[in-house]
Amino acid sequence: MPRLVVISNRVSIPEPGKPQAGGLAVAITGALDEYGGLWFGWDGETSQTATSQPTTVQRDNITYATLPLSKEDYEDYYLGFSNEVLWPVFHFNLGAMDFQLKYAEAYQRVNERFAGTLNTLLEGGELIWVHDYHLLPLGKALRKKGVKDPMGFYLHTPFPGYDLLRALPGYRGLLDDLLHYDLLGFQTNNDLHAFRQSVIEAFGAEVSGDANECKGRQVRTGVYPVGIDVEALTAEAERSCDNEQARQLREDLGERDLVIGADRLDYSKGLVQRFNAFEALLANFEHRRQKTIFMQIASPSRSAIPEYDELRRQLEEMAGHINGTYADLDWVPVHYLNQTFPREALIGLFRSARVGLVTPLRDGMNLVCKEFVAAQDPDDPGVLVLSELAGAAKELNGALLVNPYDVRAITSAIEQALNMPLDERRKRFQQMIDVLRRNSLLEWRRRFIDDLAHKPD
Repeated sequence: MPRLVVISNRVSIPEPGKPQAGGLAVAITGALDEYGGLWFGWDGETSQTATSQPTTVQRDNITYATLPLSKEDYEDYYLGFSNEVLWPVFHFNLGAMDFQLKYAEAYQRVNERFAGTLNTLLEGGELIWVHDYHLLPLGKALRKKGVKDPMGFYLHTPFPGYDLLRALPGYRGLLDDLLHYDLLGFQTNNDLHAFRQSVIEAFGAEVSGDANECKGRQVRTGVYPVGIDVEALTAEAERSCDNEQARQLREDLGERDLVIGADRLDYSKGLVQRFNAFEALLANFEHRRQKTIFMQIASPSRSAIPEYDELRRQLEEMAGHINGTYADLDWVPVHYLNQTFPREALIGLFRSARVGLVTPLRDGMNLVCKEFVAAQDPDDPGVLVLSELAGAAKELNGALLVNPYDVRAITSAIEQALNMPLDERRKRFQQMIDVLRRNSLLEWRRRFIDDLAHKPD
């Protein structure tokens, strides 16, 4: 197998003795370690001026090469174009899009700089795997520098339909950027179809099987749903039973049922609707008062963007309102935690929960719902309430699927989950865990790399 080169917006450099940030980082590191390779991207730092001189760190079989962003590029490429233009459009929220020409210019500038630096690190004869919406133009920029090696791109977010995409200034240029890759990977068939329809409408592309002929180039496409490491998470959940914090939580809950949500603080996660649904549960199902606790963990995110700061304030007010209306001396219904917890703590919370509430307004996949399922006790599993607009809904038909905009439907699903008999809970759990084992994180990685490496005749 050729040397593997991975490019992502952020690079996770492991520190000896410390676990890596998440399952995806573990999967990518595993692939790089297996084949030998390079992981390149932003180091998460800002500097006064832009630089093209990378910092490199060697860890066993992997070279990590990183660049800082200038403060201007951080504001305009990362916060601006990536997160105030592409993110809202790709998540069906045009009202949050703030397009500015300087954002678009910075987006191209940073991708060109990344390509220039990366080109000095390439050895030739490699497989190049680019990740996510921050780096759509990177493949084209590398091709301009003469790179001819197989190059794949994987989109972790949804891909918007053509009518929505057209609202994005310069969308044709971004579509053209994607046509310079050899393989494009999407989370779901819906995302794949949206891309194909866009290149047909914009450029008159011809589609046959997984091949897309357009503008004299051919790009293959495929669906590669991101998974989780089921066995590792299951083992972690079993260990959490002996954790002091987990024991204390079970003791504090007593006979009460825990409904849990754990998300990055983002308007795409449907948190306002989720709070409204829990308030409606207490209002309309009085027997749930004193007996049910809703815990929402919302990890801080992009606080420099005004919409995120406003969302945080709104959720704090909603939690205060619900608790002020329904709390009693020995019961606080909503526990809202605007902080980040280590994964092992989250897994322990998931294991103790009766209901996992995962209701994004739109999500490419959503791994939290998969982690919730993997954390459950097979003999007494909790129930997953899942948005039908999350990519994971295509796989997890054992969940109670809801429209995330329909507050009444979410409320009804929570009540149904809390009432669900043990036999049905076990059956639904088994359906979902079987799917997660088939579509594991390692299988996702293997399939994409194999398809990139072995171009069909």
